Amino acid sequence: MKLMKWNLMLGVLLSTALVALLVLLLSQLLTSWTAPAHLSPPSPRIFSKKFEWQARTPHPLVLRYPESYPFLLNHPEKCEGPRSAPFLLMLVMTQPQDVGVRQVIRQTWGNESLVSSVVICRLFVLGLPQPSFAQELRALLEEEDREHGDLLQVGFLDTYANLTLKVLMGLEWMAQYCPTAQYVLKVDSDVFLNPRYLVQQVLWPSGPPQLDFITGHIYRTSNPERRRGHKWYMPPELYSHDKYPDYCGGPGYVLSGSLALRILTVAQRVKAIHLEDVFVGLCLKELGVKPTPSPPGTFLMFRRNYDHCAFHRLVLVHGFQHQEVQQIWPDFLTSNGACPTV
Repeated sequence: MKLMKWNLMLGVLLSTALVALLVLLLSQLLTSWTAPAHLSPPSPRIFSKKFEWQARTPHPLVLRYPESYPFLLNHPEKCEGPRSAPFLLMLVMTQPQDVGVRQVIRQTWGNESLVSSVVICRLFVLGLPQPSFAQELRALLEEEDREHGDLLQVGFLDTYANLTLKVLMGLEWMAQYCPTAQYVLKVDSDVFLNPRYLVQQVLWPSGPPQLDFITGHIYRTSNPERRRGHKWYMPPELYSHDKYPDYCGGPGYVLSGSLALRILTVAQRVKAIHLEDVFVGLCLKELGVKPTPSPPGTFLMFRRNYDHCAFHRLVLVHGFQHQEVQQIWPDFLTSNGACPTV
C-alpha cells in the first residue's frame, strides 16, 4: 500500500516536471520565431532613434524638384525644319507600356496634320517602367521611337505621384528646344480631343497672341481631399490650406508659350506637390494670373456618350479609352454640315 502511494507521488512529480519542460521549450521556440537570436529587447533609446529617423524621412508624396532628370529618349529637332514655329505643341502624358494607346492617338486626334492651317507638334511624355518590366519594354520603346520619333522619356519612375514631374519636364523640353511655340497643350491619353475646335474656336490663330493665357475646365475654390487612400488625397502636412487656388482640370488644358515659360520659372521656388493641375494653379497664384474661361461646357472632365454633332462643339471629353476613340473617329471625321448651328 505504501509502495503504491510512493509510485503515485513519483508519477505526479514526473508529470509536472515534464509539463514544465515542455512549456519552457515552447517558450524558447516562440522567442526564436519572433526575435533575432542573442539580442536583448530594444532599449527606449533605440526606439527614440527610430522615431527620429522616421520623422526626418521625406513624405512619400514629396517630389524632388528642381532636379536634373535626364531625357533618355529625346528629339531636340522636333520643332525645327522647313515649317514655321509650332502654333501648338501637344504634350501627351502616357505610360511606357501604352504602345497601342499611342498608336491610336497618332491615327486620330494626335495627328499633327489634322488642322492644316497651323503647325502642330506632338510629343508623348513618359517616365521609366517598373524594374520588373524595364528590360522587355526598353527594346520595344526604342523600336517605337525609331519608327515615329515622338517619345520623350525622362529619367524617373512613371507613377501617378510623379505626374507633376512629367508636366514640368515637358515644359523644360519646350523651354530648351521649342521656346517659340505659341501654345502648349497638356493632355492625358484617356480623352477624346477635337483639335480643330481647340485651334479655331479657343486659340484663334488669326488673332493676336494671348500672353498670360491658360484655359480648360476651371475649378474654383475647391477643397483638398483629406480622406486617406483616395486618389486625390492631400495630406495637411503637404498643403495646409482649406481651399485650392483656381486651376484647370488635369485631363487637358492649354496655355500660351510665354506663360508656360513663366510657370517653369516660378516652379523652381514653389513647393512641388503630386497633383499636377493643382500645382500649376499654385504657380499661377504666385504669378498673379487667373485662368481664362473657355467657351462654356467645352472641356468635359467626366465622360459623355458620343454624339456626332455635340462632339464637334467640344474641345475635350475625359474618360475615353483608345479603342473607343478608334471606333468613333471615322464617323467624327465625316461632315458636320447637317448639325444645327448654335
